[in-house]
Amino acid sequence: MPAPRKMDLSGLGAPLHKGLHRVCDVIRAAGGHAWLVGGSVRDCALGLEIRDIDVEVFGLGSAALVSALQAEFALDLVGESFGILKLKDLPIDVGLPRRDFKIGLGHKGFETQSDPDMDLTEAAARRDFTLNAVYVDPLTGEVADPWNGLADLDARRLRHTSDAFDEDPLRVLRGMQLAGRFELEAAPETLARCAGMNMDELPPERVFGEWWKLLTMSRRPSMGLEFLRQTTWLRFFPELADLVGCEQDPGWHPEGDVWVHTLQALDVFAVEKTGDTWEDLVVGLAVLCHDFGKPSTTRRENGRLISPGHEPAGVELTTGFLERMTDNRRLLKDVLPLVSEHMRPVVFHRDDVSDAAIRRLANRVGRLDRLIRVAKADQLGRRPLKDDTFPAGDWLTHRAESLDVLDHVPRPLVLGRHLLAMGMSEGPAMGPVLDQCFQAQLDGVFTTLEDGLVFAAAHLPGGGGQ
Repeated sequence: MPAPRKMDLSGLGAPLHKGLHRVCDVIRAAGGHAWLVGGSVRDCALGLEIRDIDVEVFGLGSAALVSALQAEFALDLVGESFGILKLKDLPIDVGLPRRDFKIGLGHKGFETQSDPDMDLTEAAARRDFTLNAVYVDPLTGEVADPWNGLADLDARRLRHTSDAFDEDPLRVLRGMQLAGRFELEAAPETLARCAGMNMDELPPERVFGEWWKLLTMSRRPSMGLEFLRQTTWLRFFPELADLVGCEQDPGWHPEGDVWVHTLQALDVFAVEKTGDTWEDLVVGLAVLCHDFGKPSTTRRENGRLISPGHEPAGVELTTGFLERMTDNRRLLKDVLPLVSEHMRPVVFHRDDVSDAAIRRLANRVGRLDRLIRVAKADQLGRRPLKDDTFPAGDWLTHRAESLDVLDHVPRPLVLGRHLLAMGMSEGPAMGPVLDQCFQAQLDGVFTTLEDGLVFAAAHLPGGGGQ
């Protein structure tokens, strides 16, 4: 009989590894068997950093498990009804194998029943994909892999475990982000199974959570979107579905239709993610949505395909796309201007526009550094290209830095307190004066506070102060 396969868990890092051993020792002393499972095993096999880990305990009931752990650790019992215990001082969740029974509509329409005596193979079958159904005994390094998840991981294959996959349609979107994060190709049987599911009962916030992971964590977002297309789930995202087959002028877009262009642009974006989750989410969504307006505006003129007005058309479609998944108004405020203005860096560079035009653009989009990232992804998402540089981005970055508007809107020099000091009474009459001053500042009429105060004094009601 071959020796059992072992896995080196040193990638967990010394403090986490030590804490995990303490947890497993306590569980073993109480008569249970603790296994590491899920994403932490997958990431360890890939040599990735591990931050959060899941432990599944066999042979020990819920009450006995709580009693054993409470003697050594501070616990958060919020998830206890679902068979999950969270350790307060370590990034470790401890759970029991469980069965889910569909009892009603919706993503939460399940009854969960823990079963500490469940066979490990059956427990693994309850998990979504084989690469998340690999178990490792942290005390011995022994691997239990009843669904051949490690082989699938080596082959970069995304494959569901069992018929239980159908119980939760969110798993299709989880497949989307896993495909993008780990560059996975889905097995044909998994694609077929996903095609028979729908997302009608999924809460918008859970749907958006998977898009968030795709855009902020993926190495190849294009593979996640291709998974979505292959499963026919683009039917739930019509703004994306309409990009497939929308032709572009081959002289400008040798890569193909708008769908192919969007996928290439997203992969360019992914290479240069900053690691700032919010910034990457905003820019990633803008890249994803930047050409939503093309299907409704593309036409042939003088033998060429053009899409005049696709930017503003895309803003309305982006709004609908995002509002179906999130009510985060800040996100819309940050993303929509990038969609509306995504062509500006190239046009401004070509026309060598004035400082005033750049200040006004910065005022409209909020952060020019974001816009430059979107424009670069758009420009380079047209492979095969002879040139992978983006001179318009370098030019606009330099100009924006010199004007101090690269990562923030222009800051008004003349403020209300300045008008009060000039003798103007506080009230609604202040607004038009402050706006006039700010517009003059954007136009470069003045660039210092001293000159701004002179301008303000000359434009107070009455023509020169009170």
